Amino acid sequence: MRYTQTLISTLKEDPAEAEAISHKLMLRAGLIRKLSSGFYSYLPLGLRALQKAENIVRDEMNKAGAVEVLLPSIHPLELWQKTGRFELLGEDMYRLKDRSEKDFVLGPTHEEVITSLVADEIKSYKSLPINLYQIQTKFRDEPRPRFGIIRSREFIMKDAYSFDKDEQGLEKSYKKMYDAYCSIFKRCGLPYLAVEADPGFMGGNVSCEFMVLSESGEDIVAHCPKCGYAASMDKAEVARTANRELSLDFARDKQVEQKLPPLEEVDTPGVSTIEKVSEFLKVSPKNLIKTLIYIADDKPVAALVRGDHDLNETKLKRALGAANIAMADEKAIQKITGGPLGFSGPVGLKGVTIIADYSVENVANAVVGANKKDKHLLNVNINRDFKVDKSVDIRNITASDPCPKCAAPIKLDRAVELGHVFKLGTRYTKALKAEYLDEDGKQKPMIMGCYGIGINRILASAIETNSDKDGITWPKSISPYEVAILPLNIENDECKKAAEDIYETLTKKGFDVILDDRPERAGIKFKDADLIGFPIQLIIGKNFLKERKAEIQVRKTKEKLEIKENEIEIHLKKLLDNL
Repeated sequence: MRYTQTLISTLKEDPAEAEAISHKLMLRAGLIRKLSSGFYSYLPLGLRALQKAENIVRDEMNKAGAVEVLLPSIHPLELWQKTGRFELLGEDMYRLKDRSEKDFVLGPTHEEVITSLVADEIKSYKSLPINLYQIQTKFRDEPRPRFGIIRSREFIMKDAYSFDKDEQGLEKSYKKMYDAYCSIFKRCGLPYLAVEADPGFMGGNVSCEFMVLSESGEDIVAHCPKCGYAASMDKAEVARTANRELSLDFARDKQVEQKLPPLEEVDTPGVSTIEKVSEFLKVSPKNLIKTLIYIADDKPVAALVRGDHDLNETKLKRALGAANIAMADEKAIQKITGGPLGFSGPVGLKGVTIIADYSVENVANAVVGANKKDKHLLNVNINRDFKVDKSVDIRNITASDPCPKCAAPIKLDRAVELGHVFKLGTRYTKALKAEYLDEDGKQKPMIMGCYGIGINRILASAIETNSDKDGITWPKSISPYEVAILPLNIENDECKKAAEDIYETLTKKGFDVILDDRPERAGIKFKDADLIGFPIQLIIGKNFLKERKAEIQVRKTKEKLEIKENEIEIHLKKLLDNL
């Protein structure tokens, strides 16, 4: 491709709207342009990179035995109502009506559609297993689109769906997809982490996220450099022993319990947050117990965590086995506890399930809300002053907690989710009657797996992890072009002809080349080549005209070589093979 025959428009300064490194550089390098909040156009360079990522994904999916299909982007609303996910996704879904007033949604994902298709087409165990995938545009009405294409309202995904007759078959399908994902991200040059994750609204009981560490990530990953353990915040385990900082076992030691100071009610006027209570009473947040009131499947629940910890709602929901949980509003809190918001505590609660994080077991002489306006209780101790229905891990892991597997120090880092694999089981096949006849003629639901990759996020993550002060340093496999030919004086006929000849020769030999044939100064060409991040720059300058020698510069390492004209192909191939 010649520079003057395509649309490449670079920017000198970072756009004010851009926060993430990838967002800034994709705009500056002329890869994307914003149409509206959460919607982006891909310019030629961006589209080439996107298509290269798609081709890697497609190649690995095909190798793993998946078969490509293409499903509609517009779905009948009734399909989503059958699985109950229309209510779960709520305002995140784009909704529309056709001219007959029939309700539809723009597809945020395609589990319902593919399951409905398979239910119609497959009737016998003889047609199983099968794995169908697509690369398709998805839509989610994000309340706050951020970081360019990392969190947008329109995005491109590869989603694959496996259908098996039993759990053993699902295990094999899942393993194939897991291995394919590892190959995809390795080929894309991404330093990924495979992370234990909660399935969330997708359903099922086993899932794994593939993440890339990045300051622009909206997720936080707990990972152990020593043993390799990695988990999302919703899944990261906090070992019970990690909560033994204040190790008094009041449940078993009656002598200790008898020596405890008596319960005391104190005034705390207008003081309702952990920070303010801690400061007002001159006690550490570790000695406070937060009481958070929830409604779980229409029943009240008091969730207790230590004052310096944060409750994890996903863990709470899992521990309760609830289908739905939500924080109680002020009116409900007043009714359940007898006191206003900000002053809830576990002492004296009636008709309420009390579930406590492990850390609460060992808080001695705690401070809690008194379930009265402007009142707190001092010297509160578990089992003497209140009892819990269940102790379980319901808090976020912290950087001071040990690894739950090897007890080494854990690390918490921000990360971008690239892909997610799920064992869905019969979550969708039962709801949509995707059944088959087994060897004995019995009707059974198919066992399903789901495997998604954000194609856009491959590009963003590659830039987040491959850039420097001058611009992008693309992995070769997804760079818009691998080699940029830079004639430094295109208005010189000899220089122009030499560059054209080299371009034609390399193109015919199968090299992925762009020729910067603009009548621009050398400095502009170098700056743009560095900004866009072509892995190799082939420079045709004065030395070429004098000695028939070109200069090759490797973008990432800044390595420079002078190469004779007749050795250009050999050296380029060698350099590209080693990138």
